[in-house]
Amino acid sequence: MQFSGDVATEAGGAPAKQGVKGAGLFRAFWRWHFYASFLVVPVVLVLAVTGLIYLFRFQIEPVLHADLMKVQQPAGLVAQPYDTQLAEVKKAFPDATVVSMTEPSGADRSTVFSVETAGGATRDVFVDPYQGQVLGSLDPDSTLSGGAILLHGELMAGRWGDAVIEIGACWALVMAITGYYLFVRGRVARARRRTAKAAGAVLRSRHALTGSVLGVGLLFLIVSGLPWTGFWGAKVQQIATSQGSSMWGEDPGALSNPTSTLDESLPHSHAVPWALGESKVPKSDPDQDRRSVATIDTAVAVGVQNGLARPLTIALPSGEEGVYSVIGYAFRNPAEERTLHVDQFGGQVVSTYGYQDYPLLAKTVAQGIALHEGRRLGTANMVVTTAFCLGVIFMCVSGPLMWWRRRPKTAGAVGAPRGRLPLKATPVLAVLVVALALFLPMFGITLVLALLLDQLVIRRTPRLRAWFNTTD
Repeated sequence: MQFSGDVATEAGGAPAKQGVKGAGLFRAFWRWHFYASFLVVPVVLVLAVTGLIYLFRFQIEPVLHADLMKVQQPAGLVAQPYDTQLAEVKKAFPDATVVSMTEPSGADRSTVFSVETAGGATRDVFVDPYQGQVLGSLDPDSTLSGGAILLHGELMAGRWGDAVIEIGACWALVMAITGYYLFVRGRVARARRRTAKAAGAVLRSRHALTGSVLGVGLLFLIVSGLPWTGFWGAKVQQIATSQGSSMWGEDPGALSNPTSTLDESLPHSHAVPWALGESKVPKSDPDQDRRSVATIDTAVAVGVQNGLARPLTIALPSGEEGVYSVIGYAFRNPAEERTLHVDQFGGQVVSTYGYQDYPLLAKTVAQGIALHEGRRLGTANMVVTTAFCLGVIFMCVSGPLMWWRRRPKTAGAVGAPRGRLPLKATPVLAVLVVALALFLPMFGITLVLALLLDQLVIRRTPRLRAWFNTTD
């Protein structure tokens, strides 16, 4: 991939030889690192900022919406039955369908009911558990954390936004790999510049050192985030399904998204396999004695009796054959994920599904997601993830700042390093590039498009050739 530059030194700081004409891994990798940043920096910056908001969503939202999410427990007063609270929600939203209920996470927190309006919109309804009073509702996607989640997943642009994020993630791998090469090969030159107190030497050293620490974490977050992507994730899931496996815990009977998008502490079940005849759908038996009708409180009691961790989430039955799906709290440890499906008439457990039932691939993905979201190892995970996000923000700011300081003062050039990959001289490198392009198709597709643009447009247009400083 050929573009432009004004770099006049090699890795060791010596003047570049005219006969080299841009050849050599260091200059070529620097060039790739530079141009990848045009796509990667904006995407990664958005992911880091929104990820930081998402990480602290349970601290942020109760402050922003204290009138809905926080309550005071009156002296001597106990919480109302959940069925009583449910009745108040139905009274306040008579045309809506109540989808699920999540218990208060503490004595000072509201009960949360998720409803679907007649128009198909989702709203979270907050109830004072002691007074049994509906405090109000909100659209979870309209909150700060909800907006951050939508940006983090698809840039609020649907499939196109998802594709941009996937492309940015793929090229971020290229930036990490080339960055490590530049860090090792350029250490002598950076030391000399610091000793000489050259302009920008300190910032460049801090950028390199920070990147060397963040690189491994960046690689992990990219890989652990790929299962969510619309292209790579969908294709890998398709292959896994054809082999009798899955990246997700596919719970027969569980709803895909039973609660608000603000609470991702639930198992990441995405699809139900009974349409393929692979699993028996758990059902309630409406022919039982109708006088023995279970309630949402029955479902909670059954969950507690069976050892599910609280606060519980209850997905309500849909229709007479639907079941109460009682989901245990497993925020910090996916291995504790377990769901009971309870008959809505007899109140007995008709089936269970949990982490132990996941395919090996789904178990691996579940653990990776928990680490990715900063919750697997408790406070330590949050601290490390916070530091990582702040470090990424620093990298996204310091990189462009370094370019701005050394950019050409004259028009007609962007100021990128000048170099090309010696693929013919290093066939192993060519194999690695092809392998990466095959493993990450979005990288491969955009790489081919960039090469075609270089060959068919940039090289044939003198002004663009000069601007990109394309090598022969």
